[in-house]
Order: sequence, then structure tokens, then C-alpha cells
Amino acid sequence: MRPENQSSVSEFLLLGIPIQPEQQSIFFALFLGMYLTTVLGNLLIILLIRLDSRLHTPMYFFLSHLALTDIAFSSVSVPKLLMTMLTKCKSISYEGCVSQTYFFILFADLDSFLITSMAYDRYVAICHPLHYTTIMSQTICILLVAGSWVIASACSLLHTLLLARLSFCADNIIPHFFCDLAALLKLSCSDTSINQLAIFTAGLAAIMVPFLCILVSYGRIGATILRVPSTKGICKALSTCGSHLSVVALYYGAIIGLYFLPSSNNTNEKNIVSALMYTVVTPMLNPFIYSLRNKDMKGALRKLLSKKLCSSN
Repeated sequence: MRPENQSSVSEFLLLGIPIQPEQQSIFFALFLGMYLTTVLGNLLIILLIRLDSRLHTPMYFFLSHLALTDIAFSSVSVPKLLMTMLTKCKSISYEGCVSQTYFFILFADLDSFLITSMAYDRYVAICHPLHYTTIMSQTICILLVAGSWVIASACSLLHTLLLARLSFCADNIIPHFFCDLAALLKLSCSDTSINQLAIFTAGLAAIMVPFLCILVSYGRIGATILRVPSTKGICKALSTCGSHLSVVALYYGAIIGLYFLPSSNNTNEKNIVSALMYTVVTPMLNPFIYSLRNKDMKGALRKLLSKKLCSSN
């Protein structure tokens, strides 16, 4: 608990999405449908990987953890957004806001590290196929996931502890649909220079470094394919990496466009749209990307459906 004299603000007001009152019901139904699709689609991925022994490989091990993280990431902000739109109650307690910030950063960073682990897995599979089972052993996969959790937890804990030491004097209106860290720092009446430094350093560690690792991995993959140019090899590489590349483009495209490419028209509406992209849209699209573009996942789905049909007959 924070000291009582640290801040006169006991709650914040989330302004939500800037839409007209008559459009509230339409957007509520839209976001509810997207959230349910996210949860059910990612749960289906986890179920298929769990039930089909052919999917018990490192790539699908990482994918199952990514699907679970996407559910949690979307659940940090979307249910509160839906509740605000339904009840018109925009308030969130100080403790609830800090907690939301912690889990938002945790799962955002975890997403980044898991996507990077998947890129490394594809690099080993294509560039070192003969040593794949040795390099990507079960122990290494578990260590990569555990390391992702540890680093993501450390980054989010750092931001949360630095946030908890700040004072909020009068203004408690957050022009966003969740407790965005940058928006909270603007409201603080304390010196936020240490927080800004932490955002820069942790952002490099959790976003830019993994992104550069992904670029290096796919650069090596491309070089390997070009050394042995064949239609079969290119098709195999595309089928193996296409889904993952689509997820990388969606996830990092929204984040880099928002945080690393500032422009003169970087308005609050643009920030909200970009945040919706990587908190609502990307987690929803991931199941479709991996299901529709992956023959193993489609095969596992057909196998599950055929079993259900046979048991019902």
C-alpha cells in the first residue's frame, strides 16, 4: 500500500475511446465479439497442441505459451473497457490502475520475448536442421520460456515500483481506455526523469533488442535459402515462417509506429488506435494466422472435429 500522504488521488477516470454516445452499443458489441474471439481462438490453439502428439514440438510449445499470453494480455484492458462502455462508470482505483499497468507491461514484454524465441526456433530449424533436436531440446525450450517470464516480470516490476513512488496531486483524468504508463507520468506532479530513463532502457531491452534478434534470425534464414535456391526450399521456408512473420509484422508494426516513429499528428486518437491494434486486434488475429496458414494446425483441427463427429454418431 502507498502512504496516505503520497498522493491526494485515490482513483483515476478513464475517458475510454472517443466515440459518439449513439455509437456506444455498436462498438460494445464489436469489442465484445473481438474479445470472445481472442479468448476462444487462443484456447482452441492450446487445446489442439495439447491433444495432438504431432504438435508436441518446440515451435508449438512456444505457440501455446504465446496463445496463453495473448489471452492474458487482452484480458488486462478489454474487460475494463467493456465494463466502462456498459455501465458508463469510468473510475478505476489507484491500486487497480497500478496493477493494470504492471500486468499490461508484463504480458506485452512476454509477447515480445516469446515471438523472439519462435524466431530463434525457425532459424535453427532452417539453418541447422541436422542439429535441430539437439539444440532445441526440451530443457532449452523451458529455459527460454522461463527466462522470458523472469525478464518480463523484472521489467514490469521496475516500472511499477517507480510509478508507485510518484505523487498525483489533482488531475486524475486519463485520456485512454486503460492505465497507460506514459499517460500516468503526464499526470504526476513529481519528477518523472527516472521513470522516463527506465522506459527508454527497458524499452530497448524488451522491445528493440528482441526485434533486432528477429531481424538477424530471418536475415540468416534468407541467406541460407539463397545459398541453395530451389522452389521446394523456398516454399518450405515460407510455410514454416510465414505465419510467424505475419505476427511479427502486426505486433511490432503497431508498437514501433506508436512509440518510435513520432510525428506532428501524433494525437491522442492515434495513440488509442495503435493501442487497440496490439491489445485487441493482434491477439484476435493470431489464431486465424496460425490456423489458416499452417497445415499442421489445420490437420489437428480436422482430426479433433472428426473425433467429435464419430463420438456423436
